[in-house]
Amino acid sequence: MPAHTAVWPPVPLRPRRSALFMPGSNPRVIEKAPTLPADCIILDLEDAVAPEQKAQARDRVAAAIRGGGFGYREMVMRLNGPDTPWFEADLAAAAAARPDAVLVPKVSDPELPGLIGRKLAALGAPPTVRLWAMIESPAAVLKAEAIAATARDPASRLSLLMLGTNDLAKETGARIVPGRAPMLPWIAHCVLAARAAGIGIIDAVWNDFRDIEGFAAECAQAADMGFAGKSCIHPGQLAPCNAAFTPPAAEVEEARAVIAVFERPENAGRGVVQMEGRMVERMHADIARQVVALSDAIAAQQED
Repeated sequence: MPAHTAVWPPVPLRPRRSALFMPGSNPRVIEKAPTLPADCIILDLEDAVAPEQKAQARDRVAAAIRGGGFGYREMVMRLNGPDTPWFEADLAAAAAARPDAVLVPKVSDPELPGLIGRKLAALGAPPTVRLWAMIESPAAVLKAEAIAATARDPASRLSLLMLGTNDLAKETGARIVPGRAPMLPWIAHCVLAARAAGIGIIDAVWNDFRDIEGFAAECAQAADMGFAGKSCIHPGQLAPCNAAFTPPAAEVEEARAVIAVFERPENAGRGVVQMEGRMVERMHADIARQVVALSDAIAAQQED
């Protein structure tokens, strides 16, 4: 199968090709969310909101999520950090509003997901409220495997890591350049950590939203590396982002053909079969099923 196809997480899956950050302090922006082709909408209470607007933004975001109407979109609240004076109120508001997930910034302690998961349970949040953790510090990258591994404990609610390269650049002095060569070892390490734990991972933002060509190139790189999708900061980034993480029609057709070959009665139990002059392993059939499942899930969203 072509190397660029994102085939994780295992079936059943939810497309997370594009995750659009939207400021929780701007009601007009929030009103547009149900019309945008983003797989995930992240209503932000952290970086995009000034301190004096935190409480008002929290109430506005919670009310919007409770009101619903976002269709297939996965609704996420990005909270202020656990070391801020706003975190506890943010968490309580999220527990009551019941988004699909809360995104917690600057997670660098493997104990934190379990602690937050238990707090959500104590606040009455149902198990459907999941936890996303931002990996955006040197300590977080070094501990990414341990942080991701907490997902094996259902109490942690951890289901996804999100990379934050802006903060990584700030704390390390590494430059953010096209191709991201200075950071590639760190990025690959985080992808492996997430996949080893069986959870999803979304790539970092591209800062220049006017540079669509550069953004599309980084989306392609992220798909090659195994990310499920990429963070977006502008609606204009959504189309190229979705395209990069959507299996091409020809690839889906080939995947269906691989599945069909292994489903023939004469191939039952075989680990390797011949297909159009090449040898195909059962592993390729497993990958093909992921490709088809992702394609079908995307098609179902488009019908919503």
